[in-house]
Amino acid sequence: MVKSKRAATSPAPTSSKGWKRTKGEKSSDSWVSLSKGRTTSTAVKGPPGPMMTVLEHIGNTPLVRCQKLEKEYGLSCELYAKCEFYNAGGSVKDRIGRRMVEDAEASGRLKPGDTIIEPTSGNTGIGLALASAIKGYKCIICLPEKMSNEKVYVLQALGAQIYRTPTEAAWDAPDSHISLAKRLNAEIPNSHILDQYANPGNPLAHYDGTAEEILEQTGGQVDMFVAGAGTGGTISGTAKKLKERLGDACTVVGVDPKGSILAVPDSLNDENRLGSYTVEGIGYDFIPDVLDRELIDIWAKSDDKASMLMMRKMIRTEGLLCGGSCGAAMSEAVKHAKTLKEGQKCVVILPDSVRNYMTKALSDNWMIDQGFIDNDLIQKKEFTGWWATKRVSDLEIKTPLTITSDVTVRGAVDLLKNEGFDMVPVVNNKGDVIGVVTEGNMTARLLSGRCSPDSEVSECLYKSFQKVKLGDTLGALAGIFDHEPFALVCTDQRLFSADSVGGGKSCKTKTVVSGIVSRIDLLDFISAEDTPGSPMKK
Repeated sequence: MVKSKRAATSPAPTSSKGWKRTKGEKSSDSWVSLSKGRTTSTAVKGPPGPMMTVLEHIGNTPLVRCQKLEKEYGLSCELYAKCEFYNAGGSVKDRIGRRMVEDAEASGRLKPGDTIIEPTSGNTGIGLALASAIKGYKCIICLPEKMSNEKVYVLQALGAQIYRTPTEAAWDAPDSHISLAKRLNAEIPNSHILDQYANPGNPLAHYDGTAEEILEQTGGQVDMFVAGAGTGGTISGTAKKLKERLGDACTVVGVDPKGSILAVPDSLNDENRLGSYTVEGIGYDFIPDVLDRELIDIWAKSDDKASMLMMRKMIRTEGLLCGGSCGAAMSEAVKHAKTLKEGQKCVVILPDSVRNYMTKALSDNWMIDQGFIDNDLIQKKEFTGWWATKRVSDLEIKTPLTITSDVTVRGAVDLLKNEGFDMVPVVNNKGDVIGVVTEGNMTARLLSGRCSPDSEVSECLYKSFQKVKLGDTLGALAGIFDHEPFALVCTDQRLFSADSVGGGKSCKTKTVVSGIVSRIDLLDFISAEDTPGSPMKK
């Protein structure tokens, strides 16, 4: 746990028309002045009346107490979830989509027939596409490939035009979603990037709305506020109002995924710095201008596995149909809320709906493929045999071999034949495993004409595969074999480079393949008469 009062220093990649931070000025001091004169949102008392458009069903989301999580994690405080997936478009970003559009209309910037362009991880795009559909604007959304297809389908249904960009592209790279949006903006007449990264309407939507609702719903008592940080608008806008009303009585916890660099101090970002992560909608490789990091008291780094498993737990135990970034915020909230006492209140923002992840985090097979496994997920069958508590290390695992992705199909077939294997892991030039090539998959592709003997094996990969560790139980392995014919046995090695030895910098962790196990290996172990513990042992 690290308390931080360090100011953001990195520049925003874009700027918002009509607003610019002056030198030495906090971002929140700049945009909060623009809130004066606006009517703040308050919680609805009783059923709302008829609405002229669905945009009126944005805000006034419910605050739900999570009593089962309180009990499971031994919390003394009251734990509340602010359920933003009840907004019209399914996420907290509906608030800023409507706010940015209405502000642009009020200033005269947006006119009938104009085009709205936005680089986004998906939810802001849905919020803007929703507003555009109702108000009659054209909408173009640029988003990275990693974002779920469900988001794309909703955007398309709302009439938005979609451009996908490489997930690995840095924010300022020519092929990033931000750079692409800028190019389209320059090419398309009467187009506008409302720019969630720098638009003051982003944090103001939460300063004027979300925070006011939370204060009313909690009777003005919020002892801890937990939210993920993406653009930073949600946490900055809400925290600004809470700090104004409650001061240091409210502790603000910002959640940033491992791989992102938003946390302060910067050393918190060392693990997996600028690496890939699965959770969508939070974290960035630059510091957005609307993120005021001085408002965050504690930064917590979330883990993909813990985030996704917490998402599933909230759905299963609390009935909250939320997404992966919700799991990230809650997985850290239950840790930090342990510092609170009886009668105190912790409020956690749940940004979006599981609707966005039906074929990903809501799929058991996908969760297993990613290694996001716990006993509730993987061991749905009760394996009570003598072998179930044995370890993967008890199996007879052959010394592994690997091939590089540029080996030809012909070469891979020869190798498998000579070595007596029917599958082999494939690695890239850094030695990282990128997939598995099998005899069966190469045969199917060759016979169907989808590859030739001279094709590289990269065209025949199984890119989804399950990893296990030597210490995992055979019961867990048997659960995997319900879905997969094989699993890679992997071990983690700590890798020190010249600048990490004696320099105070952390080492990197490298995953090494120890072998491959299949169903037949497990069956051989269970049926062998000389296996220790076997009831068949003579």
